[in-house]
Formats: sequence, structure tokens, C-alpha cells
Amino acid sequence: MLIRHTAYTVDISIVNPWSAILSEVSTHSRSKLPSGRNVLVMGEVGSGKSTLVTKLQGVEEYMKGRGLEYFYFSVHDDDIDDQTRCNVWVLDGDLYHKGLQGVAVPVDSIENTLLLITIDMSRPWNALDSLQKWAAVAREHIDKLRVAPEKLRDLEHKIVKQFQEYTEPGSGEDGTPQRRSEEEESVLLPLGDNTLTHNLGIPVVVVCTKCDAISTLEKEYDYRDEHLDFIQSHIRHFCLQYGASLLYTSVKEMKNLDILYKYLVHRLYGFPFHCPALVVERDAIFIPSGWDNEKKIAILHENFQTVKADDTYEEVIIKPPVRKIVHEKEIQAEDDQVFLVKLQSLLAKQPAVTAGRPVDTTSRAPTGSPRTSNRSAAANVANAMPQSGQTSEGVLANFFNSLLTKKAGTGGPGTPGGGNNTPGTVRKSGSKLGLTDVQADLDRISNRETDSDLSNANETPATDGQDT
Repeated sequence: MLIRHTAYTVDISIVNPWSAILSEVSTHSRSKLPSGRNVLVMGEVGSGKSTLVTKLQGVEEYMKGRGLEYFYFSVHDDDIDDQTRCNVWVLDGDLYHKGLQGVAVPVDSIENTLLLITIDMSRPWNALDSLQKWAAVAREHIDKLRVAPEKLRDLEHKIVKQFQEYTEPGSGEDGTPQRRSEEEESVLLPLGDNTLTHNLGIPVVVVCTKCDAISTLEKEYDYRDEHLDFIQSHIRHFCLQYGASLLYTSVKEMKNLDILYKYLVHRLYGFPFHCPALVVERDAIFIPSGWDNEKKIAILHENFQTVKADDTYEEVIIKPPVRKIVHEKEIQAEDDQVFLVKLQSLLAKQPAVTAGRPVDTTSRAPTGSPRTSNRSAAANVANAMPQSGQTSEGVLANFFNSLLTKKAGTGGPGTPGGGNNTPGTVRKSGSKLGLTDVQADLDRISNRETDSDLSNANETPATDGQDT
């Protein structure tokens, strides 16, 4: 019977060879990576949500979207040689677009979704308010989905169980977590008073971005270690309430990005995760869900000197005053050719000038005595002006020479002889002639000096108001 049964089995395998193939395919299909896993990313505008996701995806440049952006990163399992894509939805920081969550997280995929909230560490004064705001947005969306009460309780219980069953990696010889015995697995530690009081039913990860700005906070805003510990303390209290994990990252310095990727695929696909909690470096904190508690957070309070653990967050981490930026009015310079054309048009409108100085047609009498005899000097000025190329000194010299020559050479009646202060003389001081000088001139005219005296006066002309 045994031999015949063996022969029968061989005959069946030969007749129907597809049975073994179908059995192998069905077994392999059950071990494939699950699809349809989603990461919903929330955070303020400019907190680095899209930049963080593109680094996980391995893309350097991307087109910035609006409303709801879609990304993905690849997940590969070397053991079964299979890979899949994890969907990543980035919600806009404007609350106007919060209704788009329904596209990313419909009711039938709520159990396959992880919530990631980003905090901008270059602006830590907004950290706590931002966490509370986006957690409330997610809570509101989950409530609107109207998940069946039984399903929602199962999801919440799953989060609690994961938190309680957390085991610290690295406790084994090869760095893997030690397996619990059946007795230890049946006994779960109770949750603390402030632990998972706001259970969303989905895993939550809090990511602090731009942690390289911590050094800037110390230099520009005088942040000390106790301020950084105070910020971390409040964020960790929030994470306890939601059962969330906490990571400090820096895209600029590529810090903790690999840990973030491994932790995401661990929570969504069940990959093994062997990284312990990191609390030593202040800009590279990593606290997995289930590790933290109130006693561990209280260790940070030992370093407080000027602040207290129960101080209000906004009273300690104060938003700095906004510096007013004075914008100087920018003057746009004209093109060189345009400027030269304008200058040419202006020069064309001006009147033509001579080779030297422009001719002044309005002559003025020289300053000095306002006697009527000097009115004739106005004509002399116009006649003595240069026609071309003469200097101002030459003009003045010609004017005075012609004036003195005409006054001295006039032989008509009333021409003075050789006395001082003659009527035609222009004094340097510009002062008026006295009354006595005028009377003396009148007496000379009335006495009719002789022709010899007149000839003598003509031969010796007076210069600068005195006889030579």
C-alpha cells in the first residue's frame, strides 16, 4: 500500500504540474508588502514639510504645489525581494485647505494612515500652538469620517498596546530587542495620568525641522540650555498625550533623516527597528513611542535655574519683536543712450553763443558819480565790448582808455583844464564829487580860460582822478 501510494503521488504531480506552481504563488503573494499605506503631513507654512519629504524620496528639485501635494517614497524588502510605494500627502499650511484631508485619508484607509506634524525650530515660540492646532485639525477630520465605533475602539486599543509593548532595542547581544516571555507579554504596565489622553487611533510622529538653527537662537536671542530643555519638555508632554514619537531633524545637515525613514516603514510595514532613544545631543533628539514617561521628562527640570517646569510656555519662550526694515527708494538709472538723447535735445533749445562769451546787450553805467555826463559811457561800453575772442580784462582796459581819451581830448566849451576832480574823471573809490568841486568847475566855465590853457590841459590828460 505504501509503495502504491507513493507511485500515485508521483503520477499526480506529473499529470498536473501546475498545482505546485499555484501553491508557491499563493504562498509568495501572502508575504508581499502591503500597499495603500499613507503618511499625512501637516505643519505651518514654511516649516519645511515638502523639503523633508523630498529628501526622503531622494529628489533634489521639485515643483512647489498648493492645497494638497502628493509624494511617495519607495519601500524595499530584501528578504522577499519585493518593493512598494508609500503615499505621502502634504497638506497646505493654510487652514483654508484643511478640507482636502478627505482626499488623502478616506474612511476606508484610516487604519493604514500615519500622521506627521512638523515644527519649525527656527521659530520655537510657535511650536506648542502649532502642535495643538494641527492635532485639533486631525481630530476634527477623524470625527467627520464617522468611523464605526467598534472599528475606532480597535484602532485606539492598537495604539495603546503598541505603546505598552515597547521594548528598548539594543538589550540583546546582537543589538536586537530581547523577546518577552509569555508571562511578561500578558502583563502590561498601566499608562500614566497624562499618557494617551488624546488617542487619535492612528500613529503620530512629531518632527522638529531646521534644528541647525539652534545655534542661531543662542547667538541672536540669548537662548541657553535651560530654554532648549524647557522647549523639549513641553513638546515631550504633548507627545505623551497623543502617544507620539519625537524626532529632531535637519535637512541642511542631513541629520536623523535615515532614522525617520526607518521608523516610518517600521510603523507602517512592520519592518524591524533597532535604533534606541537618543536624548544626549540637543539637536538630534529621537524618542520613539512607548519609551518616554513623566519621570524621564523630569530629568530635564533639574537644569532649570531661571525658569520653572510649570511656567507657561508663552511667558518663557517669547516671540521677539519684529524689526522694522527700512526700504530705501530704488532709483532706476536710465540707459546711456537715452540720457544722451535727452541732453542733446536740451542743448538744441538753448540760444547760440559766440566763440568767447555771449554778448551782453544790456550795458550798465560804471558805479561812481551819478552825474549826467556819465550817461554817455553806456554807449562806450557797448562799443568797447569785444566782437570775438577777447578776455574780460581786455574789455575793461579798452573801456576805460576810450573813456579817458574822449574826456581829455574834447575841445568844446566847458571842457576842464588841468585842475583836480574834473567832471569826466571816474574815481576808484566810487564816491560822489563834493559841492565845492562842482562850484569850482562852474567858475572855470564862466571865466572862459584861454586857448593856451585849454591846449595845455589837452596835452596832459588826467588819470585815476589826479593830474600827472
